Amino acid sequence: MVNDPIADFLTRLRNGLMARKREILTGSSKMQNRIAEILVQRGYIDSFVQETVGPRRQLRVKLRYDADGKPIADGFKRVSKPGLRLYSKAADIPSVRGGMGISIVSTSKGVMTGGDAQKQNVGGEVLCTVW
Repeated sequence: MVNDPIADFLTRLRNGLMARKREILTGSSKMQNRIAEILVQRGYIDSFVQETVGPRRQLRVKLRYDADGKPIADGFKRVSKPGLRLYSKAADIPSVRGGMGISIVSTSKGVMTGGDAQKQNVGGEVLCTVW
C-alpha cells in the first residue's frame, strides 16, 4: 500500500519520462485524475485513460516529448506532504520557475492551478509544482 499516492503518481511520471517510455500505468483516484486533467490541459502529458484491471482502477498516461525526443515536463515536485502540509493564501501561492511552470493547488472549489486559484481568490493546499 502506498502512503502518499500523489507522490507515487509524480514519481512514476518522472521515472517514465527519464526512461523515455511512451506511457505509464499508475493508481487511480479522484485527485490523481484531476491532476492528470490539469497536466493534459497545460500540455505536459498527451492524454490519460482510466482502466479497470480486476478490482483495481488504474490510469494509463501517455507521456509527451518534443520533436527531439526530450520530455516536455522537466520536473515534478511534491510540495505538501503527509508529514508536513503546506497551505497558502491566494496571494501567497508560489510562482514556479518565474512563471515557466505551474503549481497545483487543492482548494475548497476543487483542484486547480495556482494561477486559477489566484484569479478566483481562493487559497488551499499546494500539492505539487510542475515545470
